[in-house]
This record gives sequence, C-alpha cells and structure tokens, in this order.
Amino acid sequence: MKLVAVDFHADNAQQLFVESLHQTGFGVLKNHPIQQAMVDAIYKNWQAFFDGEEKQQYLFKKDTQDGYFPPSVSETAKGHKVKDIKEYFHYYPWGRCPDALRQQLADYYQAANALAATLLSWVEKHSPTEVSARYSQPLSSMIENSDKTLLRVLHYPPLTGGEEPSAIRAAAHEDINLLTILPAANEPGLQVKSKTGEWLDVPCDFGNLIVNIGDMLQEASGGYFPSTTHRVINPMGADQSRSRISLPLFLHPRPDVVLSDRHTADSYLTERLRELGVI
Repeated sequence: MKLVAVDFHADNAQQLFVESLHQTGFGVLKNHPIQQAMVDAIYKNWQAFFDGEEKQQYLFKKDTQDGYFPPSVSETAKGHKVKDIKEYFHYYPWGRCPDALRQQLADYYQAANALAATLLSWVEKHSPTEVSARYSQPLSSMIENSDKTLLRVLHYPPLTGGEEPSAIRAAAHEDINLLTILPAANEPGLQVKSKTGEWLDVPCDFGNLIVNIGDMLQEASGGYFPSTTHRVINPMGADQSRSRISLPLFLHPRPDVVLSDRHTADSYLTERLRELGVI
C-alpha cells in the first residue's frame, strides 16, 4: 500500500480521494485551495512565538481548552505512559490568541473550514448507500455553526538527548474528530499504520494537504471509514537539531450532533478527553 497525492482539480479527484480514505483512513491532496504562502507565514511567526516567553501569558484553561499547552502537560497518547515531545497552542475564534497573530490564524481557520466542508460533501457523495443511511444528517451540516472545531499550532522542539527513553514526538494514536486537515509540516516524520501493521511514510512534500479520518466519522460510518493509527517519529542525525511546526485543523461537529445509537459528539469528545488526561 502506498499513499499517493491526488490532484484536487482532477476529474476523478473525489472518487480517488474518498477511496483512499476508505482503504487507509488517509488521503493526500495537491493543487488544493489552501494558499501555501499563508501556511508558510504561520509556520515562521509561530516558531518565533514558541521560541519566546510570551507563550507563558497564554497558559491553557482546563474548562475551555484554549491557549498554550507546555511540554509538561502535553498529551499522553491513549495506551501510552510517556508524554509526547511537543508543545502546542489551541486556537478557537472565541478563544485567546496574541493580537499580532490572531488575524492570520482567523483567515486560515476560515479557509480550512470551507475546504473541509467541501471534503465532507465528497465523503458523503461517495459513501455507499448503506453507509450514508447511517448519517443522522448531511456530514457537512454537522459542522455548521460548530464552536468546537479546533486549530492546533504544534511545535516539536529540537531533540537534546535528554528526552525520556521511548518518548517520541507524537506516539501512535487516532484522532477524535470527523476529519483532520493538515498542511504538510516543515519537516518529515508523519507515518500511518497499514492494515498489515507496517508504518508507512505520509507524502510530506511542502504544499501537500493531508486529510485523515477521526474516530467520530468512523463511529458515524459504522467503521466504513477507518480512524487509522498514526504517529510522528523522531528525526535522526543532523535533523534532530531542527524544530517541526504542524498545523492540524480538527473538524468537530456541534455537541448535539448524533453520531450513532450510542454517542453524540459531546459524549464521545468528553470520553476521549478524559482518556487523554486533559480534563
């Protein structure tokens, strides 16, 4: 199995993209509408933010989950005991953000959400009839007016050699949400686990857009779209001295959206955040 980037404007882009999501839980797009210059500028500005001390003024709040999460409270992936080697900032339009960086993130958030709604409509259009019958409402309408969709600015710092044994930048995990929209990071390292248990490198050419299924869409589709395990491995050699910036948009439905007979979006999110130890 190999992940191949699909041209967003190709005649068969929708079918190829959705089939990749079904087979692997991941899809990769090139020539998509997200402006690479916007992404590049965000990477540069937020590298400076993480390198400075201003971030300490935005420490996250447990009740709202917005703001800066230092390495000391970084996530521990489900089933793991060692924290990931990362720090990050949670941006919501209603949340805190440095004034100098807010407009840039707001513009990106809007653009990525618009593209995500398009991709959800592709997924619904190309879902088998018995799968789409499971959806309690059109997939793209599940995110309308949602204040839960999260933009995370992730910083994986250079490795110093003093990291806890077995710690990696992001331990193997699945995402909680419907879809995750991710511009290729400024450094490689993202891998996805195949159905046969192999770790495959995700094409990370600068300008690619990586999309993966989250647990909520797996739940809503009865498992047709798999929430695939993925990780970010540590760099080797000279690459250890370089930071890695990543910008995932975690697409969340409104809390009241019914995912399945056993879960609303709210009950699913609460359950998973407790497992992660962040609430």
